[in-house]
Amino acid sequence: MTAPLDALVVGAGPTGLALATQLRAYGTPFRIVDRSTDRARESRAPAIQPRTLEMLSAFGVADDLVDRGNATVGLHLHLPRRVLRVPVFDVGCDDTPYPFLLFLPQSETEATLTAHLAARDVMVERGTELLRAEPGGEYVTCRLRHRDGTEESVRARYVAGCDGAHSTVRSQAGIGFEGYAYPQTFLLADLEADGLEPGVAHTYMTATGLLFFFPLGTPATWRMIAMHPPGSPGGKLSLDLLQRIADDWTPDRLSLRDPVWMTSFRIHNRGATHYRRGPFFLAGDAAHIHSPAGGQGMNTGIQDALNLGWKLAHVCRGAAPEELLETYEAERAPVGRGVRRLTDRAFTVGTSSHPALRLARTRLAPHMAPLLLRATGARARLFRTVSELGIHYRRGPASVTGRHRPRQGPRAGDRLPDAPAGLQRRVAGPGYHLLLTGPAHVWPDDLPPGGRRDLLTVHHLGPRSPWPGLTQALVRPDGYVGHLAAGTDIAGLRAYLDRWLPTP
Repeated sequence: MTAPLDALVVGAGPTGLALATQLRAYGTPFRIVDRSTDRARESRAPAIQPRTLEMLSAFGVADDLVDRGNATVGLHLHLPRRVLRVPVFDVGCDDTPYPFLLFLPQSETEATLTAHLAARDVMVERGTELLRAEPGGEYVTCRLRHRDGTEESVRARYVAGCDGAHSTVRSQAGIGFEGYAYPQTFLLADLEADGLEPGVAHTYMTATGLLFFFPLGTPATWRMIAMHPPGSPGGKLSLDLLQRIADDWTPDRLSLRDPVWMTSFRIHNRGATHYRRGPFFLAGDAAHIHSPAGGQGMNTGIQDALNLGWKLAHVCRGAAPEELLETYEAERAPVGRGVRRLTDRAFTVGTSSHPALRLARTRLAPHMAPLLLRATGARARLFRTVSELGIHYRRGPASVTGRHRPRQGPRAGDRLPDAPAGLQRRVAGPGYHLLLTGPAHVWPDDLPPGGRRDLLTVHHLGPRSPWPGLTQALVRPDGYVGHLAAGTDIAGLRAYLDRWLPTP
């Protein structure tokens, strides 16, 4: 039996690869396995949200993704008798270096992360399946089967299930997966579509349901998603059926051709009853699945992983108490539930056959949508939600405000904005970052307190900062503000560090 691992990552989709990327940044001993013999070649999840790009930028990956993808800032909403040209992320996103929705096939996202890991001597063990995982004492004994049929026992302190909706890790941990399936069947294809304005997303809202065209670029120009027409016979998906849908559901003369990939699928709305049980953790589709409305699924999974990874790394190296791992479910489970609620509502409004909702789509939407889109405040709130820039952990146990709170600016539990420009890149990299505003000479000389220089970096921002006056902000490794206080008294900061980053 090989030497014990700190973590075994099961599943090498975007979630597992993101977790592996963060563990590697900390030098944590781990392995990543996947029962599939090859990474995804289809486009699958096609969109990366601004917050995901922000978090991945800490590892030097975001710019590679942007170079490969299609940065989209426009949506054409095709309503009965009118087309609304909707700017995307034009408001509410002035504090991010990525104010756009990046369309990129999941296969390219996985290829980028896999190459990043390979350059750092981490190889994904494909064709390797987790058969069972048995906790006992300090380690979980995991039985793996390789593609040649040989089996191996591996011991790991923690097992992270990033292995999708049919998660073996979730089953081995005995965690429930509750929810329901929607009755509709959906059709998906990556293809060419003549007649669409390039470079923007297109949504057709009809009495029957919704039809989407997203600008991919590769492996085909467009991703098409449509609900299977009611009353249409089942059977093999064909280009002829997709063309009939385009003919019947759009007033435009679209010509579909050269499909690269076509499939049909059902949508579920389910969530794990727990994100952690003992040494087992769940992230991504293993923890939550839902409608693709809003492009939230893959992004939520990657952000699960980047919330969990640094916590595992800190606990495994003895730099944080075991209690830190309890904050993972406390912070991410509410996010997962919120995404499930949001996507369920959007899906129901867009697909329901209820007469009132059909009327809303065909009669009310053409009149109400322009008014709602002109309300920049409402649009900004919507974009903050969809972009996931609005996610916060203000009520989480690892978000603490000192006796005096700054009058303005981000609060404890909020993401650190990129304002002034470049602030996020300045604090990129493993470990905590302590931001101090105002003149440097007013702050104590013995910072960081308690000799934590290997996991805490101090930055003097001067007057250019997200907060007015003298402020101390401790930014966690995932880019969220952990401790925040006004003034130069660092007693609260010391208490926070003694709890979550104690000295040996």
